[in-house]
Amino acid sequence: MRIKVSKRETISPTYRYLSPVIAVVLALLFGMVVLYITGFNPFTVYRAMWHGAFGSLYGLSETMVKAIPLMLCALGVGLAFRMLMWNIGAEGQLYMGAIGATWVALTLPDSSAYILIPLMIVAGMVLGGLWALLSAIPRAFLGVNEIITSLMLNHVAISIMEYLIHGPWKDPHGFGFPLTPVFSSAARLPTIGDSRVHYGLVLAFVAAIILFFVLKKTKWGYEVRVIGESPAVARYAGMNMARNIIIVMFISGALAGLAGMTEVSAIAGRLQRGLSPGYGYSAIIIAWLGKLNPVTIIVVSILFGALLVGGFSAQFIGVPAASVNMLQGSMLFFLLAAEFLGRYQFQLVPKKEAQSNE
Repeated sequence: MRIKVSKRETISPTYRYLSPVIAVVLALLFGMVVLYITGFNPFTVYRAMWHGAFGSLYGLSETMVKAIPLMLCALGVGLAFRMLMWNIGAEGQLYMGAIGATWVALTLPDSSAYILIPLMIVAGMVLGGLWALLSAIPRAFLGVNEIITSLMLNHVAISIMEYLIHGPWKDPHGFGFPLTPVFSSAARLPTIGDSRVHYGLVLAFVAAIILFFVLKKTKWGYEVRVIGESPAVARYAGMNMARNIIIVMFISGALAGLAGMTEVSAIAGRLQRGLSPGYGYSAIIIAWLGKLNPVTIIVVSILFGALLVGGFSAQFIGVPAASVNMLQGSMLFFLLAAEFLGRYQFQLVPKKEAQSNE
């Protein structure tokens, strides 16, 4: 007997929407096994993570704070993935957005919030979008693989940030630490109530609503979906592939840049190291778990924000911080496995029959 792998003619719509849930459940079960093997009670760990993320108003607010940049980055990469553009550079685009916002804050320190905040938003989005074009233009006109270029540009963006905080933007009163001067109060994105949740949450919700409407109701959104589902059909229909690649990647990078602006303005209050603990990379997993749908991406981002905050709480009982990365990685692994099983079927057939079919 031999195992024969064949592609399914159709994929069950129910399975398509259940596969992310299955992936999350399997990842949590896998995490339980790993925790148990390493000497921890998995129920105690998960209880601590849940309580840290949702057990108090403070925990809930911190979950939302962590979810905001994840939402914006995931919305950006999700849009690119819709058109089979593999933007792996959201991390670098986030940092470039933070650099753009910082430039405005340091250049116009005496301006009012009504001038500074909009300019910081625009600068962050434009710089993030332009950074994404460094991958989009070679792909659109030369066919250069955007996975490699966007990934490499992440390191370049972080190096630029390092140069600025060690050099021309270094705070002269910062006791030698690599960071910029503190922003003026007018350059700080307002928070909602007494919590640390800021209006970046509103920006993320608005972005999700606009993307959902554009993809579902507009001609351009239809082109994006057609190119993503069948590039050959799109070319036959006369759709401008290069133009759409440029537009999609710019918007993708702009959303990641907006995430950088919100982090540097609302949370850090200055440009510094460690601005992102990998939001741009986590956004890739979130986009796939959310099935590239802007609405479900928002929900999955909150889940990942809870994982980050819950991971901090779990450290108080001795669990390594890497456990969160392990859970995130296993979610992606099981999601890919679920996608494969949904697209292909396995059959046991006699060896002679399998060879004749080949």
